[in-house]
Amino acid sequence: MAESVLNIPDLKDLEEEELWNLIDDNRHAISLGVRPCVLIPYLRQARVLTDLDEDEILTCFSFTNRGMKTSHMLDLLRVQGHNGAMALLESLMIHYPTLYTRITGRQPSIEPSGFSGLINYNELTEYLVHAVSSMQSELQVARHEAARLQARCCQLEGKLEQAQQNNEELSQMQGEHAQLRSHLDGLNRELLKLKDEKCDLYVRYTTSLEEKSATIVRNRDLQLEISQLQHELKKAQKETDFERQRSLKNPSDTQKLKDELNAVRAKLLETETLFPVQQDILAHDLKEVENRRSELAEEVSRLSEENIRLQQEKEELLEEKDCLALEVEKLTVDCEMYQHRSTLFHSQLEEVQAERDKAYLSRDEAQAQIARSLAEKDVLRGQLMELQARVFAMKACSKQRERREKSRDRMFSCDSNRGSCSEFPPSSPPARRQLCRLNAILPESFNSDDGCEFGDEGICSSNQVEPPCSESLRRRDFPSRSDMEDIYSSQDSLSFDHDFVFISKGDSFDESKSPVSLPCSNSRRSPNGSVSRASAPPFLMRSRPQALRITGRVLNVFFQGEMLLNQIQVIGGNKTGVFVHHVTEGSSAHNTGISPGSQILQLKYEREQRAVRMVLEDTTMEEALWAMGQVQGPCHITLRPSQDAYENLLQQLKNGEVMSGDSFYIRVNMTMPGDVAGTLAVKCNDILHVTDTHHSNDGSWWASHVHPCHLEDLKSGVLPNYYRAQRLLIRALEDMTYPRKTQRKEKTLAHEKQRAARIVITGQQSRNPLWLSVEDDNNPAQDSDGCVPSRCVTLMPYTLVSPRFPPICRPVLLLPTLLGRVLHKRLAEQEGFQLCEPELLMASEHAIQMQKGEILEECDSKTHLSYTLQGVEKIMKRGTHCVLPLGLDCVRRLHRAEIFPIIIYIMSTERSLRRLRQKLRQNVLTESQVLECSCSEEPLLDKLPCLYQSIPPESWHDSTTLTDTLKTVVAEEQQKIVWVESDTW
Repeated sequence: MAESVLNIPDLKDLEEEELWNLIDDNRHAISLGVRPCVLIPYLRQARVLTDLDEDEILTCFSFTNRGMKTSHMLDLLRVQGHNGAMALLESLMIHYPTLYTRITGRQPSIEPSGFSGLINYNELTEYLVHAVSSMQSELQVARHEAARLQARCCQLEGKLEQAQQNNEELSQMQGEHAQLRSHLDGLNRELLKLKDEKCDLYVRYTTSLEEKSATIVRNRDLQLEISQLQHELKKAQKETDFERQRSLKNPSDTQKLKDELNAVRAKLLETETLFPVQQDILAHDLKEVENRRSELAEEVSRLSEENIRLQQEKEELLEEKDCLALEVEKLTVDCEMYQHRSTLFHSQLEEVQAERDKAYLSRDEAQAQIARSLAEKDVLRGQLMELQARVFAMKACSKQRERREKSRDRMFSCDSNRGSCSEFPPSSPPARRQLCRLNAILPESFNSDDGCEFGDEGICSSNQVEPPCSESLRRRDFPSRSDMEDIYSSQDSLSFDHDFVFISKGDSFDESKSPVSLPCSNSRRSPNGSVSRASAPPFLMRSRPQALRITGRVLNVFFQGEMLLNQIQVIGGNKTGVFVHHVTEGSSAHNTGISPGSQILQLKYEREQRAVRMVLEDTTMEEALWAMGQVQGPCHITLRPSQDAYENLLQQLKNGEVMSGDSFYIRVNMTMPGDVAGTLAVKCNDILHVTDTHHSNDGSWWASHVHPCHLEDLKSGVLPNYYRAQRLLIRALEDMTYPRKTQRKEKTLAHEKQRAARIVITGQQSRNPLWLSVEDDNNPAQDSDGCVPSRCVTLMPYTLVSPRFPPICRPVLLLPTLLGRVLHKRLAEQEGFQLCEPELLMASEHAIQMQKGEILEECDSKTHLSYTLQGVEKIMKRGTHCVLPLGLDCVRRLHRAEIFPIIIYIMSTERSLRRLRQKLRQNVLTESQVLECSCSEEPLLDKLPCLYQSIPPESWHDSTTLTDTLKTVVAEEQQKIVWVESDTW
């Protein structure tokens, strides 16, 4: 091993390419294992990196991770050549010896001979001592951390043992629970058997009662027959006795008997004359009795039928009572849920208010600190100017001395020129001159804030205190114009390009004499006499600002813009652009030569000593009119002649093809009813196509519903604009928080539960989030009619959306998550569906995909078992729907990859979950867990940047019908357009 090390040549003897080849071979390991903040002090001391490089590496926002910062540091060191490579390897030898050995094949050494000599011996010794002390402190910290982790490990082991014991107890309890459940099932079966036997006994008892009643009726009939037979028997016995007595009487009695017989016959004749009447009376009584008996039979049958009907009504009322009790329970749960939501909303509102107060306090503190720093900077700048004046005076004195010495030499060498040399006047120091670019349009003049704010506020004097932001802090890092002039004047050997000319300090640059009219005037001065940043050379800027998209010939016009809307009438919108339609004769705009047919690109003016710049190239008609209404003095307006586009717009307006030049799509976040006046009735989550943002002067838009499967406009009508809808949304939230009595009555009478509003919050608070033109406007105007308020709150009634047309089958995401676990496999078994399976990744692949954002969710962080985008794309390429067993966190990751899943939310209730009780038991889930998951995930659906589909619990009865409903919903959603919101933050 020692011989192999001796055979390796010294690193100082290697060429630059060889050193960098060694570094490039291990660039990936260096980028992943090295922290730039550790190596930068040594590289700074070796003078291969500057302070600007350090700031760029550590604070640049474009470097989002440590690997990108390390890679950029290697690129900067590559520029330094051999010294950069040696300094990097020496710093690795000190701080990362293992990586140094891996790169060079040498063991690290701190001998002075092992260093390249970029740092002298004393500085190197001091740095090494500091590095050793820092390493010792880090070692102590690491030891303390190891001890803490060991204690934590012991604590976790104790907890693990306790958890194992608890697990054993739980398993025992589960076994006992299973035994008790089996015993309970047996008892239930016995109870069912007893109930069946009881029902049989009831049936037998009723049959026996019926038989008993029939027997009683038969017995009564028999008793009547017996009584009749007994009466007949008695009658026959009497007749027999009478005959017997008559036959036994004496003949002497025969005459008497005959007389008696004649008398009886006479009486009988008398009785026979009265018998038909009695017979009729008896027949009539018999009919009455029969009628009464039939009426009683009918009444008995009617009462039996009424009894049966009452029994049925009783059963129906009992069922209705059960349904009402269930509805009461549902309403109680909903009431508790809404109360919980209301408390959460109030708590979140209080937190937002507290954060707002903290932000106000931090802003005030930052502004005070910035004011103090600017005041200190002004003092230091004044001292710097004084020192520079002294330097110039000393340079002038030194030049005078040099000229005097030269004149003395000439006096001794040339006697003829002795007088002229002695009378030579002292020269004055040359005046500092200013640079001004000609024959070009500066990209800084089109920037949103830089060109205008620097010219008006005067960054050299720092008179204005602007609120802290990333742009303002970054702008102050650039050197001022006066400082650059001092630098140029102090360097006599500096040569300038031909596209810059020198002008005197007192002269002003005439804008009209320049070959191209600049959108931002370069002749404006800062209060201390220095020119604005717009006139600075471009190589003084560290980063190139974003330029305005302007094609074709551009004209910049300056005129008095009081009452600008009375001077110029405009038409158009965000789709076609804003064009000048009519110019009032005799106005300032007409005198400057503005004519119809010119497109307005941007508008600049001053408001309360602040420069305001508005880009009107892609703005709506409402926004353009508001921007032009803010002009109250001199203004710069940038125009582009576009007669063809203007005539095309006029022709479309004349033919009725369009109503204006506006065209964009929005998603409605609240429910608004229509009326007879033509107001469009919309519901929450409806997609509308806005075609006119200035339909009337009361702040109304003209919009249309959009076909769900095609970009076709359906029913059209008037819609409140952003600010009116915002007030309606706030009123709706107030009504939801503090409901009135009339609304409570309406809620009790309502049959369907509809979503009233969708809460969407944005971070853009100072203006309308749908507007794009205002570049710097700290003093928004107040409108008396309420169309444009002084400040835009965070609630958004509308959000901008854009259509997407996915060409292949979209993935399917089922919610709530616990219920989705039950249905994933069953849905994946259907034709055209496949379940997404996790993939086992290597550590390097996992790190790369994690850095790229291609991992949707991790199943196990130790084995790197994860769901990836590649797995979803493979299933989609086969023409099947990928069933995602994931949560809502994967939606935004899929959107970044241009994959738009079908989100289906299954609304759950206790009654509907009873139908899936068996499936839930198979997955070790309870109904309460699913309901809790549903209540927690339902508010998160409103935060998604896309629409979702809900399935009501009444649309399915069991798992089979639910699967068929899911297939139908997926087929319908696949045909629809996907509407995606832009990022509101």
